[in-house]
Amino acid sequence: MAYKGYFRPKNPQKYKGNPTNIIYRSLWECKLMSHLDDHPDVIQWSSEEVIIPYRSPIDGKIHRYFPDFVVKKGLPNGLTETIMIEVKPYAQTVEPKMQPKSKKFIREVCTWGINSAKWKAAREYCADRNWKFQLFTEKELGITF
Repeated sequence: MAYKGYFRPKNPQKYKGNPTNIIYRSLWECKLMSHLDDHPDVIQWSSEEVIIPYRSPIDGKIHRYFPDFVVKKGLPNGLTETIMIEVKPYAQTVEPKMQPKSKKFIREVCTWGINSAKWKAAREYCADRNWKFQLFTEKELGITF
């Protein structure tokens, strides 16, 4: 099974963007896309359509962050809410534990630093728009190993 590919929605009218060019970069993203496409409370969703600038702690430069999803959801009271969602393995959502210096540990620290900077920028972006920001891991997606 491919880990990357094109998602073909059953409900293309719900997708904000080009519904013939929806790319998933992991099976977890594909699973969430199916859920968003099918869920009756989801009014609209998009994938990697928003660009958020952030400063990398690694090189100090401004980079562009493309969050995985933005979802507009209907609420029982007739109002709507917008949620920005990032899909990541749980291990990348927690600060690495100190261990002897190794290439793996340095890579994990760099990944954590970049992710933290992206998510801080995303939370600020969402706060400015009265949106929510959520991280989805294998736990939220109901995936077990």
